[in-house]
Amino acid sequence: MSETMIALVTGANKGIGYEIAAGLGGLGYRVGVGARDATRRETAVGKLRAVGVDAFGVPLDVTDDQSVTDAAELIERLAGRLDALVNNAGISGEMDPGWVQDPTALDLEVLRTVVDTNVMGVVRVTNAMLPLLRRSASPRIVNVSSSVGSLARQADPDIDIGPIMAAYAPSKSFLNALTVQYARQFAGTSILINAACPGLVATDFTGFQGPRTPEQGATTAIRLATLPDGGPTGSFFEDDGVVPW
Repeated sequence: MSETMIALVTGANKGIGYEIAAGLGGLGYRVGVGARDATRRETAVGKLRAVGVDAFGVPLDVTDDQSVTDAAELIERLAGRLDALVNNAGISGEMDPGWVQDPTALDLEVLRTVVDTNVMGVVRVTNAMLPLLRRSASPRIVNVSSSVGSLARQADPDIDIGPIMAAYAPSKSFLNALTVQYARQFAGTSILINAACPGLVATDFTGFQGPRTPEQGATTAIRLATLPDGGPTGSFFEDDGVVPW
């Protein structure tokens, strides 16, 4: 088995996910680029390889059980284990003008779709990859969340947390709560799992609105994916430190 550290980043063909893959690759990780679209996936792999990253494509639709199973089998064949899993893939769901999702008029199908990707997708991928992660001496799991999932910030009238997003924001609160449950389950093991907020990043996800670059948005996730043994687990971080639940 190779001693090179192995990482999988979901939704890694563009934006923050791509920069997480690039950052881990720059640290010497062999990186699986998880993405649904074959053309975009292979384009990303080519770009990463062009800058010296040992990257390989992983066909992966986090909402599809068979796709996730196949991805785990592919990593098993190509690498034999997994040292870092970054659950980055996520969607906002259909929005009204102004990036609003009105809870009083919320289409339940929109909510279902967002939760399937942002929450159930993370469970699908994490559980499928666990046998590979358990083969690592220092397995790390990072769930890419958002500060809009912070109930403390959402409920504070003195904090401008942005528009009402009745599908997206609660999906991140749900993801945060799951991160804590995983951390409780992993207590006493070498697996560290944390949530990361990238901040407001200018990508196609935000209509390219935001003060941060994708590279800046990737910083916290990269740090959490490479934590030393004995590092924090079951916590929620942004660049400035801990985010309140």
